[in-house]
Amino acid sequence: MQNAAISILTQLQEAGYTAYFAGGCVRDSLLGKLPKDYDIATSATPDQILEIFPKGNTIGAHFGVILVKKDGFPFEIATFRTDGDYSDGRRPDSVTFTDAENDARRRDFTVNGLFENPVTGEIIDFTGGREDLKKQVLRAIGEPEMRFQEDYLRLLRAVRFATVLGFEIEPRTWEAIQSGTENIRKIAPERIREELDKIWRHPNRVQGFDLLVDSGLMEVILPEITALQGCEQPPQFHPEGDVFVHTRLMLSLLPPEAELPLVLSVLFHDIGKPATQTFDDNDNRIRFNGHDKTGAEMAEDILHRLKYSNAVIDAVVAGVSHHMEFMNVQKMRTSTLKRFMARDTFDYEMELHRVDCLGSNGYLENYEFLLQKKEEFANEPIIPKPFLNGHDLISRNFPKGPAMGEILTEAQDLQLEGVLTNREEALAWLDEKLEK
Repeated sequence: MQNAAISILTQLQEAGYTAYFAGGCVRDSLLGKLPKDYDIATSATPDQILEIFPKGNTIGAHFGVILVKKDGFPFEIATFRTDGDYSDGRRPDSVTFTDAENDARRRDFTVNGLFENPVTGEIIDFTGGREDLKKQVLRAIGEPEMRFQEDYLRLLRAVRFATVLGFEIEPRTWEAIQSGTENIRKIAPERIREELDKIWRHPNRVQGFDLLVDSGLMEVILPEITALQGCEQPPQFHPEGDVFVHTRLMLSLLPPEAELPLVLSVLFHDIGKPATQTFDDNDNRIRFNGHDKTGAEMAEDILHRLKYSNAVIDAVVAGVSHHMEFMNVQKMRTSTLKRFMARDTFDYEMELHRVDCLGSNGYLENYEFLLQKKEEFANEPIIPKPFLNGHDLISRNFPKGPAMGEILTEAQDLQLEGVLTNREEALAWLDEKLEK
């Protein structure tokens, strides 16, 4: 990809235009990371870019951006520009083509305002970004309030960059974020979701969680999470503290590569507790009866609000709604246990249960029991093809209806428990049952 990007940039330079790598690819290279993509900034106007790359996509030409493909990779080539007013807090009403310095000064953060000439190796820094990279500081370019008013999503992007880079947010930039949190309501849910997902998927997700809470953005975006603060739990089961502390601790215990549905299930598994909290006078104990089902409904509402896919919603709702059932696995009939373990979401629910235990009482007996059962059941399909089906009952003149399903379920239970070991035994059992 880099060679293709350099080839495009070289063609612009050979045509007489200034052309640099810009933004994140320069930042990541200086940090010793492999860039995920390469953006190119140039003095060439969109029309001039198209003269060199006539097959370029003009979809962003209004903002001075032409999309060019090289060796199968897409590259954005953007004309140096300054931006007009941002009346919608998202995009500039107009753009004016300019030089590299003015282009750098209209960008969001100093570490994203760097240019590089890969042909010479020169780094062009008009905003102090290189020094901030060394100090590991995220700083808005120019007046922080103005940068955030131009695009309110930058409030959330600041948290994301600080999380992914492991940087501290410079005090004035931080103050501007805290004072501007309400403006995030003006941003489309899809854009908010995309930034949140980049935080949740990153191994440094706990720092992102803390920054969202401390900035006030969490209260605006996910007030259900901040409502967990101060929701006390029975200390005999949760010595770690309230529901908020428990949730944050679970987040810190996740493996670095945790998938998105698992992270979201951790965040939302106990959000039903504040609404279901009661105090039992008989034993002076705090209870949360039905918090799993209430939490599943709340999680579904939140995920719809943020425009998640049905696949993510279904997985997270399953995790939240089933997480309390793990306490009973050692008491389940074998048939019930096998059906429980055969669900598509079981593996990540197991991980949710593990960090739930480690984030509270530390008891992993049920988790270890399920690991043993997974090994025990591994030699054959956990839910094999049933020995009996509806045709077996119909051929014996049994009427269609709920009773047919009950008999087939009973037969499958006996099959799963090893009582019936083949079809012949199952048919004999069926004939005997019908005879009675």
